[in-house]
Amino acid sequence: MNLNTSSEVETRTKLDELCNFDKKGLFDLGHPLVNRIAESFVKAAGIGAVQAVSRDAYFSAIDGTRTDNNGVKASDGSAAGKRRLPGLRGETSNKSLEAMVINAGKESLQWGVAAGLYSGLTYGLKEARGAHDWKNSAVAGAITGATLALTMEDSTHEHVVQCAITGAAISTAANLLTGIF
Repeated sequence: MNLNTSSEVETRTKLDELCNFDKKGLFDLGHPLVNRIAESFVKAAGIGAVQAVSRDAYFSAIDGTRTDNNGVKASDGSAAGKRRLPGLRGETSNKSLEAMVINAGKESLQWGVAAGLYSGLTYGLKEARGAHDWKNSAVAGAITGATLALTMEDSTHEHVVQCAITGAAISTAANLLTGIF
């Protein structure tokens, strides 16, 4: 046995771990399905949170409203007033930091659930059917779309069906266009 090889295995560097990060994934929870769902959830939830915060910050910046120390909206029209951050109190201001955090949490949860559900369904269908094709993507997209529609406040039967069809169409198109682009 070569002692040099043995010591190399024991002393892996952080660079080696980072280079192999994409191959291992974020989690090792014992089953590939659970790993895939958790990894998709975390990645999409992060994207959803960043998107919600950036959208709220943008609308807060262009709105030009700010709150004074009493939580009352005040707008002075000056450039300095338009660049202020939202108020920190949250009692009466819809643009408060608390509201931004709550909105980011809700949106990141929706994005994470959608990604985890879709990823888990495509993996499960691939394992059950033995093939990864557009049919798996269509079914997973339809179920994910319907689930997202049910999370909305005013979901009607027509809205659920429309979101299921849209989810199936988008995921099928993405699957079919994967080899082209």
